[in-house]
Amino acid sequence: MKNKILLYLFIFAALFAIFIYVNDKKILDDQTQRIVSLQKHLDEFEAEEENTKTTGSEDFYDFSLKRNEPAITYFENNGFEAAEIERKVQDVLIDMNKSSEDNKMVPFEGMSGPMRINKVKLLNHKWLIANFTDGEHWGEILLKYYINEDESVEFEALNSFLYPTE
Repeated sequence: MKNKILLYLFIFAALFAIFIYVNDKKILDDQTQRIVSLQKHLDEFEAEEENTKTTGSEDFYDFSLKRNEPAITYFENNGFEAAEIERKVQDVLIDMNKSSEDNKMVPFEGMSGPMRINKVKLLNHKWLIANFTDGEHWGEILLKYYINEDESVEFEALNSFLYPTE
């Protein structure tokens, strides 16, 4: 009788060990599969992040007043709103385009018509870059701008160039 009880305990222990082995094997296989899947996702995210860093860093610092916190803070400390100043500076510069005369900020005379400023981009709280053309020839100019206490705008030409024509 004692031998039969030992035999039954041995068989029960063997079956229990097999059950635990099979169950743990399934758990291990499932976890291995999840690890491989998560590693694959991690690799994709790292590649995407690397791509974002290389392309995003260029986009992040595109020399724009809208993204330049120190320049925005400069305007706010002087009682201005950056977006309002940007519109005002652009309007003043574009308003210098007269119907029959060159824009006085453009240092080149128009050959196919009057030189006019088309597009203005504020780089920070002191500088802007503008695109100008006479319809056939075009170039760019770097200007320094000042906002006076009476909120008038003054400009100083720093540098400019005219693209060569073919």
